[in-house]
Amino acid sequence: MKVLVAVDKSSESHMALAYTCHLLEHFDADVHVLHVMPDHVEMAKQSFYAPFFSKDGLNQWIESEALQISEEVYKTCDTCLAGRVPCEPEIVSGDPAEEILEKAHSGQYDLLVLGSHGRSSLKGFLLGTVHAKVLHHSPIPVLIVRDFREINRVLVAYRGTQCDQQALQFIGPLLGRKKPEITIMHVYNGDGDTGEDSARACVLDGSATLRQGGHEPIVKTQTGDFVDEILKDVARSRYDLLVLGAYGHNAPKYMKLLSDEALNLVRLTNRPVLVFREKE
Repeated sequence: MKVLVAVDKSSESHMALAYTCHLLEHFDADVHVLHVMPDHVEMAKQSFYAPFFSKDGLNQWIESEALQISEEVYKTCDTCLAGRVPCEPEIVSGDPAEEILEKAHSGQYDLLVLGSHGRSSLKGFLLGTVHAKVLHHSPIPVLIVRDFREINRVLVAYRGTQCDQQALQFIGPLLGRKKPEITIMHVYNGDGDTGEDSARACVLDGSATLRQGGHEPIVKTQTGDFVDEILKDVARSRYDLLVLGAYGHNAPKYMKLLSDEALNLVRLTNRPVLVFREKE
């Protein structure tokens, strides 16, 4: 498996890399670490009041920043190397979302990992247009990491779509060595006498998919709003990872955009989230 991890100088993004290495420690994986430096003019605007600095002073500051970032990225890669997960760092400049998406498109990756926090250039992944752009347009599954935790309990938000089934096929081998407790939860609206039977049949289809990979999943059905019920179960059961497909019943795959349900779950949960979409 080939994985792309976007990092900056923050401890939170380094934690995202450590989480990735933990996830892949028993998996044949190759991790590439990407840091995107903003354009030089934008870096100056965001970091100090530029008129007080000469052109030479600005260039020296930019070179110093680039050197510091290079050292930080190489230190971050040591995290993976200590766990014997191959790691290769790279630093580019430009628009963060565009550079990350370009790398994801051109690098034949299987998974894109983003850290999330409220301070630094990566804060837009959760609060602004960068996050939305990456999630909507990534050609591969995206893992949003919020904190580092052992992966013992996993919840799959399951709607019975083809994308959801493919998500199960993706995590089956990925979690094969860790063997966490995996729960598949299907939420339905409760209309009609056959609603519960249909929901049960749907979630059992998902269970059969994971059983083929050697897992023994727990299945749940619940009536109500999909997002609300998933969030309630996450809060009650303290899962370590939430998995969901990018496309719901009202957002077919050919539209390429993340469904509203998936985007709301990413925004509202406080757990790491794997948003699956079939690799282009």
